Amino acid sequence: MRLPATARARRQPPDHGGAAPNAFGWRFVTPLFVGSALNPVNSSLIATALVPIAAAMHVPVGSTAVLVSALYLASAVAQPTAGKLSEEFGPRRVFLTGIVLVLLGGVLGGVAQNLTTLIAARVLIGVGTSAGYPSAMLLIRRRALSAGMAAPPGGVLGGLAIAGMATIAVGPPIGGLLVGALSWRAAFLVNIPLALAALAMTASWIPRDAPATGRRDAREVAARLDVTGIVGFAGTMTALLVLLMGLPHLDVTALTVTLVLGAALVGWERRAPTPFFDVRRLVSNGPLTRTYLRSALTLLGVYTVMYGLTQWLQAARGMSAMEAGLFLLPMGALSALVSRPISRRNLVRGPLITAAATMLLASVGILFLTTHSPAVLIVGVSLVFGVTVGTQSVGNQTALYTQAPGDQLGTASGLFRTFSYVGSIGSATITGIVFKHHVTDHGLHTAAIVLIAAGALVLAMTLLDRRLKDPAGRGSRPATASTPAVAAANTATTVPPTPATTGDKESP
Repeated sequence: MRLPATARARRQPPDHGGAAPNAFGWRFVTPLFVGSALNPVNSSLIATALVPIAAAMHVPVGSTAVLVSALYLASAVAQPTAGKLSEEFGPRRVFLTGIVLVLLGGVLGGVAQNLTTLIAARVLIGVGTSAGYPSAMLLIRRRALSAGMAAPPGGVLGGLAIAGMATIAVGPPIGGLLVGALSWRAAFLVNIPLALAALAMTASWIPRDAPATGRRDAREVAARLDVTGIVGFAGTMTALLVLLMGLPHLDVTALTVTLVLGAALVGWERRAPTPFFDVRRLVSNGPLTRTYLRSALTLLGVYTVMYGLTQWLQAARGMSAMEAGLFLLPMGALSALVSRPISRRNLVRGPLITAAATMLLASVGILFLTTHSPAVLIVGVSLVFGVTVGTQSVGNQTALYTQAPGDQLGTASGLFRTFSYVGSIGSATITGIVFKHHVTDHGLHTAAIVLIAAGALVLAMTLLDRRLKDPAGRGSRPATASTPAVAAANTATTVPPTPATTGDKESP
């Protein structure tokens, strides 16, 4: 439910010179939305291009899964790194640097002649697009503080959620149209106009970061960024990816390296003065950790459907890339429609319960799909997953904003995406296993069984998490004189005021 009008009025900060109403105009939010959408769009855009790429490069379809995993791995490491860099050097600088890398990746992929070059292009795109979301979250927070606002409007965070996560469902239809009309190279070349547009808008409309105060030597910068922690995290994630991609055969070497590097990483981060992977905070902040896990498990299902279903439609049912993409178009449209009204109210628990329930329902529905199933049944299952995408993206992001420490929002936002990509890497593993040799109905149904188990776990986690009723922990705070406002705030699931910190102002 929403706050009553009187309660909302009491919670509004004073209007400092009329800046607040215009702080989040379309010029400010548009480049942030575009930049944040680049990563999820690229994650799903290639789904319909995998089969044509395999044919062009004369490799098995299963081998092209590395193109998916390469972007996931690069993003999993680069997202929190970009958040950390944004906190240290300014979010606008990091945002612009990321867009330039996307531009380079699009050019490289568009002219690639072999699978190795395509992998390199995907890594560039993964690193570049990873700067968008954590930088945007930090820019939004600083904008709200500089305007004297307790929190950004719900429509801003909701728009970021729609642009950043709901658009993953739009990737396959767009990819299908581009690949069908042009070729698989369009899945890479499309980044060129998008990056150029985002670059121009950001340079023109986003205020410059505050100038750096004082000069810092390389050793001080490395310590602040925790370069050792970043390298250790990258090594651990790489070993984990090798382990996952080798399943169902257990790679003992990869398992050993993962455990050793993971243990060393935890030991180092517990002693680091400014840890990259803040183990202590993850352990102490249970609600935030559960938000990370929920996002990972939900996206395991969403991405498995997008990649698995599109490959199945093409290889098993004989559809073209364009036809397979169009089959998932209603899914993307519905996810955007569902997200918008929820985002305006900043709801958390209700949307997350809906996301878990629809994920479980749609996963059961996949068990009934065969190569002879009518088109309406396939579209129906994808529509249910569209509800999952829309509700989870808004619910989890709002929970993140309320649960993350204000002074580490950039890193926390990047780590949020990292956990999401752990789920995405898992999805690539599942599709790689079930479609290892041939794309069949049996393989699709095997994937559905895994998703049913994941959906049931997410639903149980959501229903049993009492903190989702009060994501910011307001219930534990002492009551104030404004009893009606406090009571209303404790029953609604809205973004709480963000405490101001020093050094968050922007220079024009």
